[in-house]
Amino acid sequence: MWSGLKAWRRNRILATAKLDGRAWRLALQRFPFTRALSAEERERLRELTIVFLHDKHFSAAHRLPLTDAMRLHVAVQACMLILNLGLEFYRGWSEIILYPAEFVPRHQYTDETGVVHQGDHAYAGEAWLHGPVILSWADIAQSEYPDGVNVVVHEFAHKLDMLNGNANGYPPLHRGMNREAWVEAFSAAYEDFCARVDQGEDTVIDPYASESPGEFFAVLSEAFFELPDVVEQEYQRVYAQLAQFYRQDPLARMERRTGGRVLSTER
Repeated sequence: MWSGLKAWRRNRILATAKLDGRAWRLALQRFPFTRALSAEERERLRELTIVFLHDKHFSAAHRLPLTDAMRLHVAVQACMLILNLGLEFYRGWSEIILYPAEFVPRHQYTDETGVVHQGDHAYAGEAWLHGPVILSWADIAQSEYPDGVNVVVHEFAHKLDMLNGNANGYPPLHRGMNREAWVEAFSAAYEDFCARVDQGEDTVIDPYASESPGEFFAVLSEAFFELPDVVEQEYQRVYAQLAQFYRQDPLARMERRTGGRVLSTER
C-alpha cells in the first residue's frame, strides 16, 4: 500500500510540475556526465529532478538572488548520484542553502579529544547530518569543467555517506555488496593516496581526499563522475566498488559517447 501511495504521489508531481524544456536541455549540456547519458537515462534524470525540486527547499543567504536556473543547476548534479538509486537516498532532510561565496560555519564541534571548536575556516560547501546542504554559488556556478572538483557532487556524496551516521567513507552498502571488499579497496587506496600527497606528488585527484576517509569517499565520487578513467587507472578496485554503490559505470558511458576515447584532465 505504501509503495502504491508513493507512486501515486510521484506521478501527481510529474503531471503537475513545470520544467522549462529549453532550460532542461541547457542544463544537460553543461556537464560531461549528463551529456553522456542515453535517452532513457535522461528521461529518468528529468523525472528525478522534478520530484527533487518539489521536495527540497532552496533558500539563499546574504541577499543572493535565487533563480529557477540556480535550483536546476544544483538539482541536476545532485540527482546524477541517485540516478539508479532513487530519491529515498536523500531522505531525512529537506533544505539546501546557497551562499554568494565561501562561508564560515558558525556552529561548534567537538574533536576526538573532547575540545570544543568554533568554525573559523571558509568552506565552498558543507553537509550536515540530518540537516541542510550548504553551497557557495561562486564555487558551483561554473562547475561544468571536468577537472574532478565538483562541490555539488562532493556534498551530496557526503549525504549518502551519512545515511548510516557521520560521514566516514563507509555508507550503507546495497544487498549483494561485500563489506570486506569495500573496506579493503578504500583502505588501501586511501593509504596510498595519503602517502603520495605527503610526498608532494601533484595528483590529478584532488589532494583534499587525503583529509579523512570521509573526504576520500566524497572526492573519489567527484572524480568517479568527472574523471572516471583516472579513478579506474589509479584505483581500479575503488572504481569497481563505486560502480556497484552508485549502480553506474561512467567510464563505459563516456567511452560509448566518444567512441572508446576518454581524455583526462592533465595538470
